[in-house]
Amino acid sequence: MGKMTLDELVKELRTAHGDALEAIVLYGSAARQQGPPTGSIDVLVVVRALADAALGAAGTATRAWMKAGHPAPLTLTSSEWRTSADVFAIEYADILSVHRVVYGTLPTDGLVVSRRDLRLELEREVMGKVIQLRREMQARHGDGTAQRALLEAAHGTIFALFRAALRLTEGLTAPYLDSDVVARDVAAKAGFDAAPFLALVGHRRGTAKLSEAEAATVLRGCHDGLERLASWLDGVTVEG
Repeated sequence: MGKMTLDELVKELRTAHGDALEAIVLYGSAARQQGPPTGSIDVLVVVRALADAALGAAGTATRAWMKAGHPAPLTLTSSEWRTSADVFAIEYADILSVHRVVYGTLPTDGLVVSRRDLRLELEREVMGKVIQLRREMQARHGDGTAQRALLEAAHGTIFALFRAALRLTEGLTAPYLDSDVVARDVAAKAGFDAAPFLALVGHRRGTAKLSEAEAATVLRGCHDGLERLASWLDGVTVEG
């Protein structure tokens, strides 16, 4: 049996949740791509109610989806979706700016992301990422293969944080599609070197793969850039 496709996931989730299913939505890099999504695909599932039987039925599809290399779908009840923009400000800003509905209707009327909530979550998440990278740098010191794998795993989170940083200062609904531009713009604002992050983009795209020898330098550069971003965010004042 081949890897589960998006169409198969949608079919399985529709069967699992039945009439309670309100929407299935692509977000993140999959929503920013033109044409059929490739790579890791983030999926938001909104249901009117979440019964135990439905959760169990969706579990089989979730496992197959994860086995295909994608994150488990983010499942929220309708009530949770409408009331959690303050808690998940980064994620909501990203979803509301660019998303692709593949089933149903995603209710967005009245949903507003506060810049204050965005700044608070962003500073916490960036500092958390700095600490995580610092720990992993120590644990993987001298192991270029492990360091490169760490960079590959960190790519999505780093650029989600970068886009949030731009939305904080330039507009909450801006899509910021190009990762090269995102890295350069954030680096210019916060005052760090964009080169390590551009190298990470090139590696992810396959245009300039990182060698094991290069991984340590790029990893340290990403750590230092995020450290500087955290410091810059600490001094950002926002209203609303």
